[in-house]
Amino acid sequence: MSKPTSFFHLHLVSDSTGETLITVARAATAQYTQVSAVEHVYPAVRTNKQLDHVLAEIEQEPGVILYTLLDAALIDRLEATCRDLGLPCLSILGPVLRLFESHLGAEATPKVGAQHALDAEYFKRIDALNYTMMHDDGQMADDLERAEVVLVGVSRTSKTPTSIYLANRGVKTANIPLVPGVPLPPGLEDLKKPLVVGLFASPERIVAIRQNRLLGLKAHQEDDQYIDQEAVSEEITYSRRLCARNGWPLIDVTRRSIEETAAAVMALLAERRRQLGSE
Repeated sequence: MSKPTSFFHLHLVSDSTGETLITVARAATAQYTQVSAVEHVYPAVRTNKQLDHVLAEIEQEPGVILYTLLDAALIDRLEATCRDLGLPCLSILGPVLRLFESHLGAEATPKVGAQHALDAEYFKRIDALNYTMMHDDGQMADDLERAEVVLVGVSRTSKTPTSIYLANRGVKTANIPLVPGVPLPPGLEDLKKPLVVGLFASPERIVAIRQNRLLGLKAHQEDDQYIDQEAVSEEITYSRRLCARNGWPLIDVTRRSIEETAAAVMALLAERRRQLGSE
C-alpha cells in the first residue's frame, strides 16, 4: 500500500449519466476523512474516440478508475490501458451483474442508461416533483389531501430540501411551516390520506442555522425572537405537542442529513402502507 497523500485522482467513466458512479464513489470516499478525491467524471462514453480522451486524461492524472461501461470492446481497452499504467480499475456493475446471472441463470441484455428510461416510474417522479414544488412552504394548503407525505415543523428544520428529495423518489410531499401566531391551515389536523410527519431539531442547532441565514441575507435582527433561544425552544415545544396531540410521528433532524431524514420518512411511509394494506 502506497503512502497516503492529502488527495488522489478519481476517474469515473460511464456510458450513461454517471449518476450511479458518482453516488457509489462518494459513498466510498466519505469513509476516508484524511484524503480528498479529485473527481474526473466522463459521462456518455460510447465510442473509441470518446474513450481516447478519457485514456489521455487518466495517463496525465493517474489515480483510481471506476466505470460502468457495458460495451465489451471499450471495457477491454480501458482495463488494458490501466494494467499497462499500473492503475487500479474496477467495474461497479460487473460484480452485481455476475451475481444476478448466477442466481437467475440468465445473462443480462446490455442496455445503456436503462435505469433512466421514460417509463411510468419516471413520470411518477416528475408528477411528484411538480406537486411538491407547488406545495412548498405552506402554499396551496387547501390541496393537502392529494399528498402522500406532509412535513410540518418550525423554520430551519430542512422541510423543503427533504420534500424535494422525497419527490425525486416519487413521493408527493407538501410541507407546512409552524410559525408562532400564525393559525394552522384549515383541515391540516383532519387529513386522512397523507402521512403527516413532524421535523424538529435542538434549539441550539436551529438558532445557529437561523443566524447563518441572517448573515447570508445581511439582515440585522439582534433582538428578534427568530434567533432567541428561549423563543425557539417554545416553538419546538409547541410543534412537538401538536404532533403528539394528533399522533403524528416525529423525527429529530439535529444530526441527520437530508438523505437520512428522507430515509426515515420513507420507512414510516412503508410501514403505514403495510398497515393500511393489512386492514
